[in-house]
Amino acid sequence: MKTVKPVCWRLSTALVVPLLALTALLCTVQSARAQALDGGTSVDPVDRVAAVVNNGVITQRELDDRTALIQNRLKQQNSALPPEADLKRQVLDQMVLERIQIEKAQDDGITVDDAMVQRTLERLAATNHMTLDQYRDRLTAEGVPWSTFQRDARNELLLSRLREREVDSKVQVSDTEVVAYLASQRGPGAPQNDLHVQLIEFKAPASLAQGELDAIQAKAQSVLQQASASGANFGKLAQQYSQADDAAKTSGDLGFKSPGSLPDEVVAATSSLRPGQVDTEIVKGDGVLYIVKLVDRRPAQSSGADAPKMVQTHVQHILLRVGGSMSEPAARQQLLDIKQKLLAHNGDFATYARTYSQDGSAQQGGDLGWISPGETVPDFERAMNNLKVDEISDPVRTEYGYHLIQVLGRRDADVNVQKQQDLARQALGQRKAEQAYSDWLRELRDSSYVHYETMPNGAN
Repeated sequence: MKTVKPVCWRLSTALVVPLLALTALLCTVQSARAQALDGGTSVDPVDRVAAVVNNGVITQRELDDRTALIQNRLKQQNSALPPEADLKRQVLDQMVLERIQIEKAQDDGITVDDAMVQRTLERLAATNHMTLDQYRDRLTAEGVPWSTFQRDARNELLLSRLREREVDSKVQVSDTEVVAYLASQRGPGAPQNDLHVQLIEFKAPASLAQGELDAIQAKAQSVLQQASASGANFGKLAQQYSQADDAAKTSGDLGFKSPGSLPDEVVAATSSLRPGQVDTEIVKGDGVLYIVKLVDRRPAQSSGADAPKMVQTHVQHILLRVGGSMSEPAARQQLLDIKQKLLAHNGDFATYARTYSQDGSAQQGGDLGWISPGETVPDFERAMNNLKVDEISDPVRTEYGYHLIQVLGRRDADVNVQKQQDLARQALGQRKAEQAYSDWLRELRDSSYVHYETMPNGAN
């Protein structure tokens, strides 16, 4: 269960679209549209052009297929689905960014060979305790064509190498920044609280014209009014309106974060909020507007003026993998039944783990030992952190399957100065890398030719 988080990836310089190629492409698109309008040639809706990206196109069929895969995954995870038009727009925007990055990687001569893709697929299968054939069968049963998964794996590797070369390798964290970060974490004589926040984000780069910025501000103000209303579902509003890359999946929920890992403007906005409150003002960040909701606060997990501490959690779990004969609903229901039996009869969690868990820890009764922050995947860690000692979670979905989690204890572990500095440098590096990537990607997008031929709501 303890995993190493994937390395970030990044992008860099401008793309120039050859004028002749662009002209020819636009003529083709306009000709097809004109023929359809004149009745001379019927155009199958699934073969229509959804977007022109530099000297290539994204078809309606590609957009529909990608949207269907995401809808299927959200349904399997019992996640709320945003309105279809909003989801399609988000998916199309993401496909445009992917296509721009792939072209950039190809222009820069970055390649991924078949052997590298094969090794990646084999590692993914091994992580799920399956052979490659079993893994392919599982994905196929979930509605993911194997050819599509292979292509996406190749693209992810390609973009990972591009981001590493163009952005991650250029990020540096100075000793002065590390010292300042540690001081901010400890605070002036007292530890700061970790913050659990939800955000709705609107991209508002300073390069836009004032009229465009005013329109974005007005849209954000309208959504803020909805979010502030009594009984408003902040998560659904985030899914519908937020322009953060993962908003559709996370509902804008960042979980518990240290103040140093959040934008300073967001931290400042939470200072006057009580848990459950939404800030009444739009929060202006660097090229982005935030609607901020404070979900909760808790004592910092790594602080202390004299001796730095790190909260470790002793945890056990039961894992059910999905695929084959085990569907997502069946896995969830089986774990709910186990939880009910444990609570009703004061049963032994370890006995159920040895009987049912499909993780390597089953022989130890599902005991994972003492886990430090960052040693397990985010969804598991977030659920674990929200549990009290001896409390049992509801089924938790991660990339491995569904988990039933019980916290056995927590303790403060001493962290030496070098370890503390290493953790601070890592946190700062990730934060700076994400900001640098966002800036670089925006520049790359601005320097590319993108034309939305048809929009999900039907408007051209």
